[in-house]
Amino acid sequence: MKRRGFLIGLGALAAGGWLLRPDNRGAAHDSYFQAINDTLKDSGPGRPLMLVDQKRLAANCRTLMTTLPAGKAFRIVAKSLPSVPLIQEVMAQTGSQRVMVFHQPFMNALADAIPGCDMLLGKPMPIQAARQFYQELGASHEFDPVWQLQWLVDSLPRLEQYLSLARELDRPMRINVEIDVGLHRGGLSDPQQLDALLDLIHAHPDHLSFSGFMGYDAHVGKLPGFIESAADGHRKTEARYQAFIQRLYRQAPQYQTQSLCFNGAGSPTIALYDDSSVVNELSAGSCLVKAGDFDLPALADFQPAVFIAAPVIKAMDGLTLPGPVPLGEAWQRWDPNRQRTYFIYGGYWKARPESPAGIQANGIYGSSSNQMMYNGSADTGLGVDDQVFFRPNQSEFVLLQFGDLAVWNDQHISGWWPVLAQGQGA
Repeated sequence: MKRRGFLIGLGALAAGGWLLRPDNRGAAHDSYFQAINDTLKDSGPGRPLMLVDQKRLAANCRTLMTTLPAGKAFRIVAKSLPSVPLIQEVMAQTGSQRVMVFHQPFMNALADAIPGCDMLLGKPMPIQAARQFYQELGASHEFDPVWQLQWLVDSLPRLEQYLSLARELDRPMRINVEIDVGLHRGGLSDPQQLDALLDLIHAHPDHLSFSGFMGYDAHVGKLPGFIESAADGHRKTEARYQAFIQRLYRQAPQYQTQSLCFNGAGSPTIALYDDSSVVNELSAGSCLVKAGDFDLPALADFQPAVFIAAPVIKAMDGLTLPGPVPLGEAWQRWDPNRQRTYFIYGGYWKARPESPAGIQANGIYGSSSNQMMYNGSADTGLGVDDQVFFRPNQSEFVLLQFGDLAVWNDQHISGWWPVLAQGQGA
């Protein structure tokens, strides 16, 4: 190739590459986040915090209750809303006193704070955790586990452990049986397995009683549609659940006239249920605050209601990276979304930047839970002490990382809601 042709080709390649450079995605905070930003900049605590929008939370509760099928009760998933005042607010908005609990310290905290609640365990508790619950509860507590608590059992050996504890404490225990409706994370997989559990329960009526089933369907809708649609997956889940109910009624007809708990669903699948479903109560929690992982078509009517706000510690023009090669300068020229550098207070959470638009982490600089670097275009317009807002990917752990929750209502922080104690981890 002649030199002239080579230079022309090189120039064309460079021009074509320049046309492929990223668009400017940056923008300043919209009015919603700007109001929160100004409040926190003026009178906030000067540290990262988790904010709950009380009006959006209430709107999500109304949306849920509007879509709840007739004749189905609603159970609040406590791990997704890990704060007593937050759970109380959801109870007030939905009228439900039913909670699903996954962590022994949360059980005792809820029994103390909301003694009228009805608890169902969302996972089988190790026997030592069950023993610890009763030790902390005491003998004269207003919360009565005989009638208000259902322990979840996934196997005959687990049930035998619970029987031993019930005898040791001389306390009757209500037993809800976990069934595998397709998730394959444990529980009874064959309806015939139920027989041995019923035999043991019926042989010890002073210490054990059967209260129902729990079948979690988190697998539904996770497969590509060409393999199995969410509707088909749901139908299979219902059929598996029905097979266990039929086996129960065949082996113990007396339960047909008793009020049992047939629990199912979760935030991603609750919209698939209708009034013909075999379950009689549906569980959800995450959809009420709508963390990022719950941006699903079925939850399109729910609004994000929790955000992390983190102050900007340092704000700089350009992008300077460590090392002898001026990579940062070239990068910020190529990508307008790297024209500003922000170091925030904290970082490395299970969360995605939400505002201002176009903010993104810098993978080359690396992650930090102390001062995380984020870049944005000049249009993001942040200065020191302004806030970067993040949307948690999930609520059940991330909401526990910031201390009391800041309650945003009517354009100001109206209060602080303590989170539940983690103990040794949820």
